[in-house]
Amino acid sequence: MADASLKQKIDSGQFIAAPGVFDMMSLLMVEKIGFDAVYASGYWNVASDQGIPDAGLATYTDFVNRFAKMVKKSSAPVIADADTGFGGLINLAHTVRGYEEAGISAMQIEDQEFPKKCGHTPHRIVIPIEDMVNKIKVAIDTRASDDFLIIARTDARTGYGFDEAMRRMDAYAEAGADILFFESPESPEEMASFCSAIDKPCVANMSNGGRTPMLSVDELKQVGYAMAIYPAMAPLVMLEAIEKSYRTLKSEGVCETENIPMYEFKQFCSDIGFDQIHAFEKKWGATTNAPNNYARFA
Repeated sequence: MADASLKQKIDSGQFIAAPGVFDMMSLLMVEKIGFDAVYASGYWNVASDQGIPDAGLATYTDFVNRFAKMVKKSSAPVIADADTGFGGLINLAHTVRGYEEAGISAMQIEDQEFPKKCGHTPHRIVIPIEDMVNKIKVAIDTRASDDFLIIARTDARTGYGFDEAMRRMDAYAEAGADILFFESPESPEEMASFCSAIDKPCVANMSNGGRTPMLSVDELKQVGYAMAIYPAMAPLVMLEAIEKSYRTLKSEGVCETENIPMYEFKQFCSDIGFDQIHAFEKKWGATTNAPNNYARFA
């Protein structure tokens, strides 16, 4: 079930900075550093898992199975993308039950038509406001615990304007959403106007390369946000490093240079859990017949 600590921290006024996790290794690094929550992005998990765009092509099963694995490995509450709920109201109810049973602590649903698109790309179409209100009501009615939070997102700003997006945020707050998500505001002034007008916790999407200005945590607090998610930072940093290293291998024929920072292999073996494997084998004598050169990995 949901981790109650996320709701408790938000209710107490603690700001939540949730870095994006897009695979199990990125989650491992978040665990090592320590955060109050993590965000499982649909865009980046679909890209990592299937190598396809965030355009409504992945299924509920793809999402919930992948995120359930993250929940098992995360000591912090997991906030997870659920696109449009993967269909109509009955599909949404099924999604709510599945996400909550997987141990996810907050589920984000958006008001786009299916198939949806990434919130920082053009040509997004939103459903009638009444349809999204019903989705929110169904989600709240379906969940087993109030600790499982419903995040309602509108994608209306880019194609329909600020006022329409705010009209939707007001309606979604009235429908009972726990957290409000105004996707892709285009200025700090819009961000401040949103937060000041909504009497519920608001989340900022700090997506590198997107339409929204990138503010620091202190600036976001001052604006009035309760939470920020950072879905793109880690994968973009990783992709830059990978491309640079592959190009160096292609052009220079070497895989190690001073210009390419590289994580220590021995440290990663420890991070991933080989210390526990070695301790188990030492206790139970599992390596008695191992080759002599096995010790160099210890």
